Amino acid sequence: MKKVVTVTLGSSKQDFEFKTEFLGQSFSVRRLGADMDTGKAWELMRRQQASADAIGLGEISDHYHVGLRTIFNKDTQHLTNVVTRVPVTTGATLRRLLQVRAVRYVQKELGNYFNNNLVLFLSGMRNYDMAVALSDYTKNLSFADALFQTGAPTMLTSLEQLELYAKGSELMLSSRTGRALEAALSNFKNSRVASVVAKSHVIVGTFAEIKAVGSPANLEGKTLITSAVDDERMAFFTKCKVNLVVDVSPKLFDKVVGINTIEAMILAALEKRQEEVSDDDLAEILDELDILPRLLHPTGKFRNIRRFAFVIHPLSQSYIQKAFPIPKSTPKYVMDKIETFAAHMPPMVYCKMSNIVSPTGAEAEGWLISVGGTPKEMLSRSPEFTYRRLLHAAKIAEKMGAQIMGLGAFTKVVGDAGITVARRADLPITTGNSYSASGALWAAADAMRRMGLLTVNRNKKVAAKTMVIGASGSIGSVSARLLAMSFDEVYLAGRTLSKLDELKASILKETPDAKVFTTIDYNELLGDMDMIVTSTSGAGKEILDIMKVKPGCVITDVARPLDLPASDVAKRPDVLVIESGEIDLPTKVKGLKSIGLPPNVVYACLAETIVLALEGRFEVFTVGRDTEWEKVKEIYKLGLKHGMKLAAISGVKGVYSDDDIAKVVALARKARLNWNGGHSATPVAAKRAVKPAVKPAARPMPQKAVASKPTTKAAVKKAPAKKAVARKSA
Repeated sequence: MKKVVTVTLGSSKQDFEFKTEFLGQSFSVRRLGADMDTGKAWELMRRQQASADAIGLGEISDHYHVGLRTIFNKDTQHLTNVVTRVPVTTGATLRRLLQVRAVRYVQKELGNYFNNNLVLFLSGMRNYDMAVALSDYTKNLSFADALFQTGAPTMLTSLEQLELYAKGSELMLSSRTGRALEAALSNFKNSRVASVVAKSHVIVGTFAEIKAVGSPANLEGKTLITSAVDDERMAFFTKCKVNLVVDVSPKLFDKVVGINTIEAMILAALEKRQEEVSDDDLAEILDELDILPRLLHPTGKFRNIRRFAFVIHPLSQSYIQKAFPIPKSTPKYVMDKIETFAAHMPPMVYCKMSNIVSPTGAEAEGWLISVGGTPKEMLSRSPEFTYRRLLHAAKIAEKMGAQIMGLGAFTKVVGDAGITVARRADLPITTGNSYSASGALWAAADAMRRMGLLTVNRNKKVAAKTMVIGASGSIGSVSARLLAMSFDEVYLAGRTLSKLDELKASILKETPDAKVFTTIDYNELLGDMDMIVTSTSGAGKEILDIMKVKPGCVITDVARPLDLPASDVAKRPDVLVIESGEIDLPTKVKGLKSIGLPPNVVYACLAETIVLALEGRFEVFTVGRDTEWEKVKEIYKLGLKHGMKLAAISGVKGVYSDDDIAKVVALARKARLNWNGGHSATPVAAKRAVKPAVKPAARPMPQKAVASKPTTKAAVKKAPAKKAVARKSA
């Protein structure tokens, strides 16, 4: 039977002895406490080496391996040097491997858990390898070594600073003066570190270190990375309402033992000294034992909180007046100066949102960060002016611990629509346009239901004609596929007839009974449409003549930037133009200040950022002007998964109320009494506009049905030499 003794500077009242099987051998394990007396510890180790097969040394400062340097602790070296007959270890090598494996495991198991976390190391030099591992996921690392050892009133904030400090501390702290300095001002140092603990997301340290600076006031909701958590320690963490404890030391036996004990047992089993066992040897044993860190939840419920940031800005001078105490009577020339000044102001945090809880149990919190430029100011300057402010906002978000940042309002269309910002920023960026497009289509279906101008046929299709302008594009093509399954007739409009015909053929394979038309001269067909989806990249060009649109038509503008300017929309109060569908959050959010929407309702682009955070998808999701339909579908499904609901329908003037929609319906009914289809086409011209895809002899079409598809003579296919501009397939 192998005999392993652990000598620790801890209390002798916790001494124990047990027998167990380990690595196929029988072991007797004994703990001996020295009650913080290094002389007693030295004597215990000297005596026990006569009968032990290996000795572990615990609860003492270890040697530090920082960068390429090894810093030796004289007390530890003095104690280990007394053991000459058997292997002796502090567990440093095994601890290093277990720490790194624990970080990798948690990051994968809990879904990007450490991404951009604020991590505080109570001793960075002792946990250097873990810090290197965490640096793969976050730059927000801070180290309390300098404060604890010298009283310096600041944290080290990078691995480079830690390595530089380690070079100087080796000489300074080895002297008697250095040791006295380290022991002095303990109350000041603990209170200073305690304030940093309160701001951090993750704290790394021994139980003694954590207990010295922790309390229910600053540990509630935190993640702790420590080792050898027993019942007593767990009770303290429960009292402090800690969210998650990552215990890097596995519980291999009924009794909780330190990592030094486990490494001593491995050395005894291998009958080798510490320097004879490589990292690969230990890693092989860890794999053989299938050792994983313990994830403990002191409160009984784990809260996986993800964090986001979202950029907003004033849309006009009136928004600036609402945000600051500026009198409404302020002259315009003064407001112009204020508007320019606001555009040059640095980004600032507008508010913090919290308590966004998904039905899946995931949680999100985040910050709205305001940049001062109005659309007018952004347009009057080069895109670089706005890029720099957005990158500044990204830095602020990163320092606060945000894991993804969304661009709102005009910031997502300036320049290349987020591509440059995503490339330069350290945080993943999304414009939210995928969910904006999804929300707009969602809102359109709801709007048509609320307007009550259409009926549903026996085949469960809506008795209506719909058109998709920009149908060959990514969003337009799938919008057309969806409409073909739900509406009587779908018109595919665009610039290239061959692409439209390819899309039509594809739709008919999926929905054989659909009635699909293609056209490149669509303005003359607008007067017959009950619903129109615009999804182009017109970038300021006129997409359609809104004066030809049928009263009561629902136009869904899913293009970003928008296809229809506000000036055009204002010309037709009898037409409902939808820009987006706003989203109701799954739980009552806390801390959200006014953003011009009802309580608990957010813009779809902000909702996309929140959904990605809840899902743990910290990636560049939607940037550029070509929104991908696959992402539109994906974010819609993810939104449903996380409890997002359609809350409101928005147009150029904001949210449509039931009264607003009722007014549009009333005006539409009145206008239809004298409506001539938006053109002066004769029934003959209308009859010749759309040619059936099947032979008339095989499937005759009544005169009245043909006449219901009006167009102009310019669109009529008169001879084979001329290219058809409107085609039908039944």
